Amino acid sequence: MKGIAILFVAITMLIADASASESTRRPKRRRAKGNEIQVETLHNIQETQVQQAPKEEIVHETEIQQESRRKHNTPQQLDSILAIWRKTSTVEYFEQYFNDFCCGNDGSTEVIATSIPDSVYISRLQALMSPVPLKYNHEVRRAIERFSSKSYASIMSYAYYYFPMIEEELDRAGLPHELRALVVVESGLNPLATSRAGAKGLWQFMLRTGKEYGLEINSLVDERCNPRLATRAACQYLKTMYEMFGDWTLAIASYNCGPGNVNKAIVRSGGNREHFTGDFWDVYYHLPSETRGYVPLFMGATYAFAYHKAHGIEFDPAPMPLIVDTIMINRPMHLEQVSSTIDIDIETLKMLNPQYTLSIIPATTKSYALTLPVEYISTYIENEALIHAKDSTYLKEYVIHANIEKKRTEAPPAKYHTVKKGETLGAIARKYGRSVKQLMTWNGIKNANSLRIGQRLRVSAN
Repeated sequence: MKGIAILFVAITMLIADASASESTRRPKRRRAKGNEIQVETLHNIQETQVQQAPKEEIVHETEIQQESRRKHNTPQQLDSILAIWRKTSTVEYFEQYFNDFCCGNDGSTEVIATSIPDSVYISRLQALMSPVPLKYNHEVRRAIERFSSKSYASIMSYAYYYFPMIEEELDRAGLPHELRALVVVESGLNPLATSRAGAKGLWQFMLRTGKEYGLEINSLVDERCNPRLATRAACQYLKTMYEMFGDWTLAIASYNCGPGNVNKAIVRSGGNREHFTGDFWDVYYHLPSETRGYVPLFMGATYAFAYHKAHGIEFDPAPMPLIVDTIMINRPMHLEQVSSTIDIDIETLKMLNPQYTLSIIPATTKSYALTLPVEYISTYIENEALIHAKDSTYLKEYVIHANIEKKRTEAPPAKYHTVKKGETLGAIARKYGRSVKQLMTWNGIKNANSLRIGQRLRVSAN
């Protein structure tokens, strides 16, 4: 009901300008990707409001207001209505999800210390009814306590943006939605996360594996960092692993160490590789040490996402637009061409399009997707000619191959960040596409929770 109320207010504000005249031609139905609003329906609502309005309000209407009401809603206004509605729906979905578990299971949302009885954890995991068996033991408890700490709240706030998209792809592939928690373990919901071994993106694909699953990786584009395309590749991998092992815990383990190591663990535990009916816990001691902790971490992240309110944790709003759409680009373009023309922050564009490593969309022989906040879609279309007209300004240093190579390899100057009130090392690391460990190393920090207001942090390697 809260979402409906907010939508009604937004509609009332934005369509109050529409004409009440019977001779006014009604606008055509406008569609938005994934959701629809019929403008004719909005028009009917507006007519009803005018008919029911007190006469005094109409009598005192100014000529300017009357003229304003004769105008139709612009495409930008309609996009804004959709953005408000879809954002509200997204937030309400998560709130309902959390409340169903936190309030419906043990009746308590109070802050509970880590002395929670095992029986409470067990009952909560059982209540999730996951297709992925969520076993409880000491390893899983440690993982739960790790992800249920307030230091992970800033990371989990990005779930509002990434999880709906990940769930959509998992659903399309016929996979359990609970697998979404893997990206929390893999990358901390950071599409630019890079491991020491070279794995990249939300799903931490190595270069070779990424290419095997159809991801484009070159000097200008790294689709391992494209959240949707990388998720599709991860779905293919997980589906193949499940078909191979017939058990989700083993499929998840193979995502960490590869199917070869899982097969070795099965054989070493005395099982038959082709007819094995056990799970992760049956081969636990024969797996690599990192993988032994990997599956419990997945279970801990799954628990923490569902029950964070029971631990007194609230997720902050995601620091990025929740509702987005895409425009297909069929000629080379720099993101700053867009930013400078339709007045959208360049950092927001980079955050929404992390696969373009030099902020260039190299659409020479094929089209590429540009992700924008939904309220900017109409503005982009209206200004597309002006955006493309800036090619010579923003692309001149890239059109020559030597300049591209120089830009890719040259060492940028060191960057620094001054710590502000309320900032955490995790939030700062995410802002600059770094890991917490990198910032701690570059700045000689031993305790990630010991930041001081005004402290100057180095946030780049050079």
